Amino acid sequence: MIITIGSSGGSPAEQIRDQIAGFITSGQLAAGERLPSVRQLAADLGVAPGTVAKAYRVLEANGQVVTRMGAGTRVSAEATSLSPAVLDAARSLRAAALGDGVDVDEAIRILRAIW
Repeated sequence: MIITIGSSGGSPAEQIRDQIAGFITSGQLAAGERLPSVRQLAADLGVAPGTVAKAYRVLEANGQVVTRMGAGTRVSAEATSLSPAVLDAARSLRAAALGDGVDVDEAIRILRAIW
């Protein structure tokens, strides 16, 4: 799991939340898998621990992760991943966009427009 913070795409907490949610949805993080501690991820990303904690709280409120004292934060057993067909389509969109020089923000705008 590699998380990056960019200058676009929302606040750092939103970017962390969105990327972890994406890892869960795509099956890259499975049910029961442990996430890095708040302090560890904050140190890795160069952000305040409160920023990571905020992202984790939203993920927990959405039912994607559970946090337990002594056990850390783990992917919820109820968190589901997308179907292989949707994941394949998303990968195809990414490949086509990269091939045409379209950045992620523009690809998202296009997808939203045709949704």
